[in-house]
Amino acid sequence: MSVTTAARVDLGAIRRNVELLRESAPGAELMAVVKADGYGHGIIPAARAAVAGGASWLGVATLDEALTLRRAGLDVRAMCWLYAPGERFDDAVAEDVDLSATSVGQVEEITRAAARVGRQVRLHLKTDTGLARSGATPADWPALVDAALRAQAEGLATVVGLWSHMACADEPGHPSIAAQLREFDEAVELAEKAGVRPEVRHIANSAATLTLPEARYDLVRPGIAVYGLDPIPSLGPARRLGLRPAMTLTGRLALAKRVGAGQGVSYGHRYTTSAETTLGLVPLGYADGIPRHGTNLLEVWAAGRRRRVAGTVCMDQFVIDVGDDEIHAGDEVILFGPGDHGEPTAQDWADMLGTISYEIVTRIGARVPRTYAEEAV
Repeated sequence: MSVTTAARVDLGAIRRNVELLRESAPGAELMAVVKADGYGHGIIPAARAAVAGGASWLGVATLDEALTLRRAGLDVRAMCWLYAPGERFDDAVAEDVDLSATSVGQVEEITRAAARVGRQVRLHLKTDTGLARSGATPADWPALVDAALRAQAEGLATVVGLWSHMACADEPGHPSIAAQLREFDEAVELAEKAGVRPEVRHIANSAATLTLPEARYDLVRPGIAVYGLDPIPSLGPARRLGLRPAMTLTGRLALAKRVGAGQGVSYGHRYTTSAETTLGLVPLGYADGIPRHGTNLLEVWAAGRRRRVAGTVCMDQFVIDVGDDEIHAGDEVILFGPGDHGEPTAQDWADMLGTISYEIVTRIGARVPRTYAEEAV
């Protein structure tokens, strides 16, 4: 394990975040989304912390992620929703993973696996209410419902969920929000009239969980909010609720040295010192998920204040300029964290780069070890 870098994950923060999210959506069950290795935090520790906080469901994108949860002994409801034609569903069916179906062909593939395994599969039918990614269009929805009900009549499936996903829930007041909820209600009504008796109807992501009571239905599916990051930074609903960022990314200076004025720094000399100064070398780079386009933009916390990256972010390292402040090899640098001591947050980095906090935390690579603690109270 590296002694120079770490992504410290506060499992207590994840647990408490889930508790607060449950309180914010009374009457609805909560699915903690732990795809993409728990948004970079570690799928198994994050999932266990979320369940400890009251999540009764876990959500993942891929079949491998779902099976990873089962192999770790997590036996709560787990739903998986993204796969291409030709994938084998046998293991997921055998492990009682809830599967999404978005087309007649997908129902057929999944239920063939159920027949081979000899076990009913729990299906969630997805309708495209306006995001235009996966999901059956309104024109295709009746055929999907009919195919799923045929499979149910044959004893191969149980239709347990009706669901969709929102396009602009992070833009309160966007006209698509009301339009999608209308489309969803119509799709649910059609399915129920056809004979579907769903256990759960669900459409709410983090933003909708926090700001749209009318979107919560029977189950909410927060993702980024589980990890304490805000899906609507301009409004700050996560901060108002008391959610806490769970990840702190740290490094230790590999080198500190004095250089003279006019010294070009890093590849391309995209930064030049204006006076004699001290440079610190941080052993993290774009191979670890530090964005290369953070060159001369990103800030980190070192020697008691924020410091800007000086020059090009390299594959394994970048440089900071601390002027005449004292630093030494081995000193800790906080790249981002909860912001308790003035350090940048993942949202600060996102704002500096014109992106979203999701990208910041999920791109931190496997070369950076995750360490875990129960810090939040």
